[in-house]
Amino acid sequence: MGYPDTFEGFMVKDQDKWSEFAKQEFQPKKFQDRDIDIKITCCGVCGSDVHTINKGWGPAPMPLCVGHEVIGTAVKVGDKVTTVRVGDRVGVGAQIWSCMECKPCKTDNENYCPNKIDTYGAPYPEEMGGVIAQGGYASHIRAHEYFTFQIPEGIPSEEAAPMMCAGLTVYSPMLRAGVGPGKRVAIVGVGGLGHFAIMFAAAMGAEVYVLSTSSDKEEAAKKLGAKEFILTKDENWAKPWAFTFDFMLNSADAAQEFDIAAYLSTLSINGEMHHVGLPDAALPEIKAQMFAPNGCKMGGSHIGSRPEMFKMLQLVSEKKLKPMIEKVSISEAGCAHVVKGVAENAVRYRYTLVDYDKAFPNR
Repeated sequence: MGYPDTFEGFMVKDQDKWSEFAKQEFQPKKFQDRDIDIKITCCGVCGSDVHTINKGWGPAPMPLCVGHEVIGTAVKVGDKVTTVRVGDRVGVGAQIWSCMECKPCKTDNENYCPNKIDTYGAPYPEEMGGVIAQGGYASHIRAHEYFTFQIPEGIPSEEAAPMMCAGLTVYSPMLRAGVGPGKRVAIVGVGGLGHFAIMFAAAMGAEVYVLSTSSDKEEAAKKLGAKEFILTKDENWAKPWAFTFDFMLNSADAAQEFDIAAYLSTLSINGEMHHVGLPDAALPEIKAQMFAPNGCKMGGSHIGSRPEMFKMLQLVSEKKLKPMIEKVSISEAGCAHVVKGVAENAVRYRYTLVDYDKAFPNR
């Protein structure tokens, strides 16, 4: 049928064959008054895409089109849309709807709405069409205007794409923690999330330290703004850094392997270790006594809010921040390449799928 009745995407049909993609049509949600149809230009590749299709986070509805770091052009807007016009360049992240009525939604915490709908793999209620939400490895995406974001002119689309999830995921907790001048911030891991966190923390005015098991990432970490690079595979690495960090952001997808007590020991009094890396496996055993020596705490978060998205984009625009990305043309082979690259930690440091007009010439 084609747009606007159906969209086309590169989809995985079987989680046991998670790197095999095939292009096929799918039905989008019912178009409503506050919806926006976006012709996709490019899409970042997130670790969540891989965790979802390879069963890392459990069963997922199949067939599935992943991708929640979407940049494109608005081609249709609903009658009640006020924030976007046809022709605007916009982005969509990892959330595509919330109820707008609950306490979280009414306090700029819509990313914690208990009724939220993720950008892909989540069921829409019957009144919205009853379909499964499909993501950005596709010709188009249909999004509620509250989860559709104007992209500042100075940010290239292929760089803005990974900010829609990875960027916001690290920016939100740092903003809420008051990261800025006078704060010592530790970033654990130099990857898709971590490289954004280093760059943002430095741009926010903090003194940035990077904790990593990979010595070959020191040059990139310092280029992104790190003052010190600490190799955590060294024995007793934590001892010289006791009571040092006001805030620690763990972006690594390997916390199940951590000596959590060692990491906590480097926090200042009442400091926090905050997790945004979400591995498949459980965290190591944690005892309450681990938090007592410095009164520290540990927590986590889920993406960020609409106001935080715009603050992040403003920071990027004003400071002219440039993420480290690799562009790959979208196709069956291209999709396979990027998900395997993420799974094997081969990317430095974020993939963006591009050349959508070649892949979807008739949209």
